[in-house]
Amino acid sequence: MIEANAVKALRDRTGAGMMDCKKALVESGGDMEKATDWLRQKGLAQAAKKAGRAADQGIVDSYIHLGGRIGVLIEVNCETDFVARNEEFTSLVHDLAMQVAAANPKYISREDIPAEVLEKEREIEKGRALQEGKPQAVVDRIVAGRLDKFCESICLLEQPFIRDQDTKVEDLIKQKIARTGENIKVARFARFELGSR
Repeated sequence: MIEANAVKALRDRTGAGMMDCKKALVESGGDMEKATDWLRQKGLAQAAKKAGRAADQGIVDSYIHLGGRIGVLIEVNCETDFVARNEEFTSLVHDLAMQVAAANPKYISREDIPAEVLEKEREIEKGRALQEGKPQAVVDRIVAGRLDKFCESICLLEQPFIRDQDTKVEDLIKQKIARTGENIKVARFARFELGSR
């Protein structure tokens, strides 16, 4: 028997619906940590299903870093104006603007990186690995790993979230999709830094 206060505690912790919280506690034998993981997995799976839905509402937000040396404009879309006005959504958009200011991504996702940029980086890393004397048999694996790190550093969705380094930005957005029930996507951003072109 799952106690009502346990369901309420899980709901307060995760923001999930009451019935989902109860089911998560039943599935996990009352273990709060396992129930939280179960809800996260369920939410991420639901978020993946929603990713294909049209998101043509949303907001444009700005963030100016202290001292006015860095500024960001970002457009984040959702499915309805109701969610666009929701405090959780607007907070997410502001956090994403701060992420762009702090981490300086160049692209939204890996798919946005031009092929010539990836190819140039691949050649640089291959030359570096060979110069380090790595055996030819492992050079391709080393290059692939370094390319992944390169993409993580320049793609917004692959970066660790500035407020929680254990969470990638993409996973943060998926969590919000699970909580709002709507598709959310970053449409575009621009970052301005004083004195740089």
